Amino acid sequence: MYRIGIDIGGTQLRAALLDDDMNIIDSFKTINDRSLSGAANMDRIIRYIKSVDEPLQGIGIGSPGPLDLKRGVVVNPPNLIGWDGFEIVRYMEQKTGLKTWLDNDANVAGLAEALRGAGVGYESVAFIGISTGLGGAYVYKGELIHGAHSCGAEFYNMIVNDDKYCHKGANPGSLNETASGTAMQRLATERFGREMTPKELFEEFYKGDETAKKILEETSEALARGVANIFYTIDPDVYVFGGSVAIHHPWYMDVVKKKAMEYITADDILIVPAKYDDDAGLVGAALLVK
Repeated sequence: MYRIGIDIGGTQLRAALLDDDMNIIDSFKTINDRSLSGAANMDRIIRYIKSVDEPLQGIGIGSPGPLDLKRGVVVNPPNLIGWDGFEIVRYMEQKTGLKTWLDNDANVAGLAEALRGAGVGYESVAFIGISTGLGGAYVYKGELIHGAHSCGAEFYNMIVNDDKYCHKGANPGSLNETASGTAMQRLATERFGREMTPKELFEEFYKGDETAKKILEETSEALARGVANIFYTIDPDVYVFGGSVAIHHPWYMDVVKKKAMEYITADDILIVPAKYDDDAGLVGAALLVK
């Protein structure tokens, strides 16, 4: 049997046909058109699903949060315009006739790493993805831990310092606001006095720029505090770091670990890079299908 994995992003929508070994057999992508509703955007994915000439077991969806997992609803994600209150699970099941599962995009990426990627062989896996935003997931004995309010392992909102900046859905001083790619961009733009991307920030760092060094010192310290907080709450066997920042700058994770060990009483912790890059969301979403 085959299954469909769907990865919803702010700029594009992706879907893939996967076999039982989680091999991607076929895939489809399209833009996320902000002039359309969530339903109208998903109609293009539905047309792709209906074109698949294979027996399908079900559909798994990874979406930015916040989500109401019990009702299968996209609540009000900041980067999905026109999707607020979208009952995506019911819509997909009505339109395709296939059982559908929904989870947070970071959760499905973490599930992919725990079951098929860098976390294979470990009972307790904490996943942290650092790209535009910072997301997290916790997988224990092969199952995602959601918590009573679907907020388990939402590491992005963990408060790590007194920075007052925040945007919709995030706490001031949280990991997302102080250690994500967006945080790097904000700090660099403020201090360099011109619009800066995380890529440009790292380029300045490699040139030896002192301002860039200071910014990355601050962001790595915030992330190290987050790692220490995770250690003292769930103490996972392994921390898997994914996302563009971690994948393209592996040395940065070494800095984070060194700083984190200043707060941790254990002799050592295991931090490893993610196996998957762009396909983690597709694989993880497909793994939701039971």
